[in-house]
Amino acid sequence: MARGRQGWTGGAHRGPAGPLGALSLAALAEDIQINRQGTGPSLGQPPQESESPAEPVTAPRMESLEPDTATGVLRNEPHSPKASDPEPQPWEPEQHPQCLLVPGSLADFAVQTVVCLEDAGISGTQALAFSLSSALDAQGGELPEKVREVVQGLHGQMTQLLEGRPRRVALRALCSLAAEHTSEVVQTLLSHSLPCDSAAAELWRGLSRNQRVNGLVLVHLLQEVKGPPQIQDPSPSSSPGLSPQLVKPQAQALAATRALGEMLAVSGCVAATRGFYPQVLIALVTQLHQLAWCAHSPQVQVKVRGPPPNHASCAVEALKALLNGDGGRMVVTCMEQSGGWRRLIGSRTHLEGVLLLASALVAHADHHLRGLFADLLPRLQSADKARRLTAMAFFTGLLQSQPTARLLRDEAIVQRLTAWQVDPEPTVRWLGLLGLGHLALNRRKARHVGTLLRALLGALGEADTRLVGAALGALRRLLVRPMAQAHVSAQCTSLGWRLRPLLDHDQDSVRASAIGLLGTLVGRCSPRRARAVRELVLGSLVTLLLRLQDPSLDAAESAEWTLARCDRFLGWRLLEEISAMVHYDSPEALSRTCRRLAQWYPGRASDFLSQAQGYLKSSQVPIRRVSAMFIVQQILLTLEEPQESLKKKVLQLCVQHGQWPLFILHLSLQFLKA
Repeated sequence: MARGRQGWTGGAHRGPAGPLGALSLAALAEDIQINRQGTGPSLGQPPQESESPAEPVTAPRMESLEPDTATGVLRNEPHSPKASDPEPQPWEPEQHPQCLLVPGSLADFAVQTVVCLEDAGISGTQALAFSLSSALDAQGGELPEKVREVVQGLHGQMTQLLEGRPRRVALRALCSLAAEHTSEVVQTLLSHSLPCDSAAAELWRGLSRNQRVNGLVLVHLLQEVKGPPQIQDPSPSSSPGLSPQLVKPQAQALAATRALGEMLAVSGCVAATRGFYPQVLIALVTQLHQLAWCAHSPQVQVKVRGPPPNHASCAVEALKALLNGDGGRMVVTCMEQSGGWRRLIGSRTHLEGVLLLASALVAHADHHLRGLFADLLPRLQSADKARRLTAMAFFTGLLQSQPTARLLRDEAIVQRLTAWQVDPEPTVRWLGLLGLGHLALNRRKARHVGTLLRALLGALGEADTRLVGAALGALRRLLVRPMAQAHVSAQCTSLGWRLRPLLDHDQDSVRASAIGLLGTLVGRCSPRRARAVRELVLGSLVTLLLRLQDPSLDAAESAEWTLARCDRFLGWRLLEEISAMVHYDSPEALSRTCRRLAQWYPGRASDFLSQAQGYLKSSQVPIRRVSAMFIVQQILLTLEEPQESLKKKVLQLCVQHGQWPLFILHLSLQFLKA
């Protein structure tokens, strides 16, 4: 430590230099202040003589430098005057070498001053702040550059300062500078925050613990994280390269994200974000979106010193610290259990993670929802696609909350969501459909059911599976609302026929949702629409019977549930047979079902046979098998002809469809023998 104290003054040797106490530092600051005001001699010259020349100006009492016998570290001990001590001499520049501030030595002066105040206490810290401010002004030139020089000096010597009071005094000096020159301090420390070394991390945490400056520093970091819009269209084809002018602001945002993580991890710092907490939350989530796209696109990579860091994990940790510091531990837990954090950092699943985060906030941190909602509205029109999509996902998720849904007029919300349905971007249309689904749960939106229903029906014809699944989910929520029964009954036929192609969709989830929605529709239609519902059920009956053997368990269970609703609506009393077919794959139950259907609907035999023929070419083996069995049953029930005639008809049927002629012929003969 003694070596460090003697070597921090920098420059040429300027005479014997001893540590200054609080009094001598205050005298130094006063001298600098007088020189700065132009009332005294220039810097480094002795002061004017007093009005009484007989009384020379004596230097303040100096403290002798005594080594500690235990540690060998030099300590400042009071010096008692002895008889042998020489008389105080008039003030000479050599006695205060720190006053000789040559250009480039300001950082050394600041560090030397910090070390001198190791034992100076609170009064010394106040003198330190005054001394640094005076020295900065006295140096002249551009003041921001001088502040950066001091901060660079503090950062460079942090690792050499002893633990305890020396470091605490250095952090107080940094906080004193940050109180007056926040922007310069933040910008200088950000240059050491990507990657964030141990000295920079400790300086950030020191700023975080100071309640006088932590709010100011957080505001500046928030502006850096937001940054200017850099990416207009996050697609690999839209940006063949990234110019250096764009890389620098992006790297600055990454450094600010890491600094935020360091500060927010300090207990009590989150309280300083009161008033702009929603902005910090949204900025961090948006930063994750941009990082996810940068990781997905090799054209946009930010090069930093050292090994490649995981910037996304740092942003996630900052987000967790923000939530935990505000009492949102349940939000963090919900995100962990649902895989929300993993989705947030994925290039293709980021918006799903935002939706999960919004749902968790609605459930466990609703005191911030109004602020989030208000901050999101301007972002919905942002030219930056990452910001706009993130804001849209948050907006969609927050519509689950009744209070936030009432912040805007009903017409404004419905108009905004329906306008998203004509956007050329499929992701925007998908978010709009999810928002319509959340809006369908709101009782106050009853008068908009017709508009919602028409928008959702139009989305059933989308080619994107995500959009179709979102539309089916929104329709299910809408159908179960009592307020929607009249509108659903009016649109029963249109909705039913739009669902028919989806019953055989390639995607298991879409197929299961469509089958279940058909059952909901049958149960929600009014008795006045009984004839239309009957035609809808009979037109989909064979499909439902065959889907009882669907390889997808969800689709098979949905078919069983829908057939139970149809049985109840039409009075079939076939629940036992339906259960036996789905759980035991019983041919006898299928035979009894076909026999009753032939008795109840004799004119529908050819229609049933035509529906079953299409499944002989199905790619799913269980569906092909049960469709062949159904065809055989229908033939046996409708044709009273000899075996040779039956053989010809079966062979003609199978040759027409190119599937399983021998198998169906064998089944036919087996049933005839029985």
